[in-house]
Amino acid sequence: MTNTHRKLGIIAGGGSIPEMLVRQCLTEGRDFVVLAIEGNADKNFFNNGADFPLRWIRIGQAGTGFKYFTEQQVRDVVMIGTIRRPSFFDLVPDLRTTAFFARIGAKALGDDGILRALVKEIEGDGMSVKGIHEVIPELLVKEGILTKRKPSERDKEDIRRGIEAALALGRLDIGQAVVVQQGLVLGVEGIEGTDELIRRCKEYRRKGGGGVLVKLRKPEQDMRIDLPTVGPRSVERAHECGLEGLAVHAGNGLIVDEKETVALADKYGMFIIGVNPNDFK
Repeated sequence: MTNTHRKLGIIAGGGSIPEMLVRQCLTEGRDFVVLAIEGNADKNFFNNGADFPLRWIRIGQAGTGFKYFTEQQVRDVVMIGTIRRPSFFDLVPDLRTTAFFARIGAKALGDDGILRALVKEIEGDGMSVKGIHEVIPELLVKEGILTKRKPSERDKEDIRRGIEAALALGRLDIGQAVVVQQGLVLGVEGIEGTDELIRRCKEYRRKGGGGVLVKLRKPEQDMRIDLPTVGPRSVERAHECGLEGLAVHAGNGLIVDEKETVALADKYGMFIIGVNPNDFK
């Protein structure tokens, strides 16, 4: 757990976790400020009578955002939420962000490279970057079967195959998720994100049933940033695709609204399992 006496800066992308973090801070009475990313953070929540320090920025205005955090005397920073592919306008950088990209050069070629460089930049300003699991530890996926349904032997083989593929994908710093059916990798996650991966794989499903979404933390990925995440939306998309279940990296992935997510999977007769990749070698 982080020290709640240290002022927290929240860099908020899309999804429900930024809102959960804000509500947790309000409940604990922790001082915090928010940088909401335009085109990603939930405007209904952050604009609807927000009575806490808030500033909206484009992705390209990271330098402006760090200056705001410094002015607000932020000590800890959490980066959380989904980021959609930005438009050209979103990417137009401020002066500090231009200098940042010039310094990191080729490191910007992969998601992890740029995020690690971003962490270093933030901590160079005297702030400490924390993982969401350090603030809301109950978000971490527990190991084992979370639903009423258990994976079949065929499902377990698909999980094993998915883990092999996801680890290889992660080593190349490409994505975190794969979809496997009957031992065949139907698709791997790229820049489009998990929802689009699942939608795309619906076109390639084989006859005879089966199919699993596997999401793992990349082998070299910093636990503080961009952990693999599932929630009710993931279950809905997987159900629409005809998948049997979801396998998520236990202790290294997040599950949003766990009760709702599990209940939805139970409703559809699907399974959710927190996996340790070493158990499936």
